[in-house]
Amino acid sequence: MSLTRELQPTLLREAFARFPSGVAALCATVENAPQGIVASSFTVGVSLEPALVSFAVQNRSTTWPIVKRSRRIGVSILGSEHHDACRQIASKSGDRFAGLDLTEGEGGALLLDHSALWLETSVYAEVPAGDHHVVLLQVHGVATHAGEYDPLVFQDSTFKGLRAPEYVI
Repeated sequence: MSLTRELQPTLLREAFARFPSGVAALCATVENAPQGIVASSFTVGVSLEPALVSFAVQNRSTTWPIVKRSRRIGVSILGSEHHDACRQIASKSGDRFAGLDLTEGEGGALLLDHSALWLETSVYAEVPAGDHHVVLLQVHGVATHAGEYDPLVFQDSTFKGLRAPEYVI
């Protein structure tokens, strides 16, 4: 096997799709309306002090500029049952929150019920990164739902549940 050096966007998208990632919904109530985006580029544990997580958002996003106006942003690490909810929130039209079970946190943070993990965050910093921005979020609150909900995984442009044998390390 040899490396391809002609890094076309389509080839890169296919290559990056090989890496499995969790899926996060970043949502808030802004001007009395739910707003949100979905990110498969979400990273936990960027820093413990201060507590920071990150994700990448496309520069052309029209929803992120609205969401980031909220004092707090809810991050829901989606559960394996959320594949339809993920597509719904990510859609460009319609009521993207119709029928979803939501919990509102402090300062406008909006969280999806039955998620594997909840984080209440605020924007810490944004860094330009090509056709995206990397956003650092400071964590102010956390609720783990360990053992209750398996996380949703996105790999090869497909949603998958995360069920594997448990190994003690």
